[in-house]
Amino acid sequence: MMKYETVIGLEVHAELNTQTKIYCGCQNHFGSEVNSNCCPICTGMPGTLPTLNEKVVEYAARMGYALGCTINPVCKMDRKNYFYPDLPKAYQISQYDIPLCEKGHLDIIVDEAGHTKHIGITRIHMEEDAGKLIHADSFAGSLVDFNRCGVPLIEIVSEPDLRSSAEAKAYLDAIRSILLYLDISDGKMQEGSIRCDVNVSVRPVGAAEFGTRCEMKNVNSFSAVVRAIDYEAARQVEVLEAGGTILQETRRWDDMAGKNFLLRSKEDAQDYRYFPEPDLGTIVVTEEQLAAWRASIPELPGAKLLRYMRDLGLPYFDAGLLSESVEKAAFFEAAAALGKCQPKSLSNWILGDVSRILNEQSCTLADTSLTPEKLAAMAALIEAGTISNTAGKTVLEEMIFSDKTPDQVVREKGLAQVSDASALEGIVAQVLGESEKVVADYRGGKTNALGFLVGQCMKLSKGQGNPAVMRELLLKALEE
Repeated sequence: MMKYETVIGLEVHAELNTQTKIYCGCQNHFGSEVNSNCCPICTGMPGTLPTLNEKVVEYAARMGYALGCTINPVCKMDRKNYFYPDLPKAYQISQYDIPLCEKGHLDIIVDEAGHTKHIGITRIHMEEDAGKLIHADSFAGSLVDFNRCGVPLIEIVSEPDLRSSAEAKAYLDAIRSILLYLDISDGKMQEGSIRCDVNVSVRPVGAAEFGTRCEMKNVNSFSAVVRAIDYEAARQVEVLEAGGTILQETRRWDDMAGKNFLLRSKEDAQDYRYFPEPDLGTIVVTEEQLAAWRASIPELPGAKLLRYMRDLGLPYFDAGLLSESVEKAAFFEAAAALGKCQPKSLSNWILGDVSRILNEQSCTLADTSLTPEKLAAMAALIEAGTISNTAGKTVLEEMIFSDKTPDQVVREKGLAQVSDASALEGIVAQVLGESEKVVADYRGGKTNALGFLVGQCMKLSKGQGNPAVMRELLLKALEE
């Protein structure tokens, strides 16, 4: 069978977290009572006039700068004509030939060594969302909820530069992280804040021409995108190997069934009959506004991840988890900047026990009394051998929701680690005397028995014995 290459382009729709909708003053809020956040403008009543929300332009431009786009200081909105039951005016106000942002790129990290791949960004344009159809057994037919009508969206259109579902997942993760870093979207896929249209084609390896692409609309989770790409690529290969032809189509991905289904033949731009939106004027952005928006872009998660690996020696996994959270990254950097302990120690605590406690309590770092200074001081006590790692867990539990310092908890709980060999020799002798079989196993070549003996010593010392000293004493005694 001929070998094929998959070619993927993604269109990411991200809802912006502005206070109000894009063309009216209705509240932009998820979860409200059905049809409670809508008005004559966002429900498309005849005679109503939209007014562009300036914050939407700012948010879209900031995303454009984050993705290295050219920002068009003069652009316009266009009317995209089509009929869906959840879009009552039968057209969408979007952008066509002059988008706000175009010709950018995103460098995605493709492996644990930090290698990157350059993915082109064709354009980012602004548009309004449509409503939502609700199907329920409690009533006949379907209910149309217009609350989502007019919610501001940006559509981020990639070049067909992705070659696998894994690359697509990395790209989507990076896009979501940037949206969160810029604080322009809440990124909640379960609420529809990010949705993705997936374009897939295949071609023989080495071919220059792209194959015919098929699109899958509104895939609503990144894991579903991976499954949809893999399925569609395999479907197209099967068709081609059987001597068939791929037709340009829009298909619906059914994640429960694990397959897609034909919806309609693919529309082209002329099918939408675009023309300039007559009810909105030209959008003109000043140089002062552009300069302020450009200056507001922080260090982005991809750059932060690579810096953590390069400058702080963190492994890819740690660097990725820290950099994807604005709050945890800031906390980690503040603690590491104190220079009291190794960055890896801080990473272990933040990603381990600290995150566990936050999840259990359904809170964030800001809701706790933990500070970078307190965490760094605790990690320094462990590195110095003053307390054990096990004792550190007790210290963290005591101080994370209190004003206590690590030193206070260590004193109050008597957690100081015993490192004096003469004070630990009796414990070692007792454990060896009570573990004759384990000792015989060790001397018979089962060296992993040493770990059990260290654990018994720690248990007998109530966690206060220095495990490294215990280990040395055990080895000395076992070799006698």
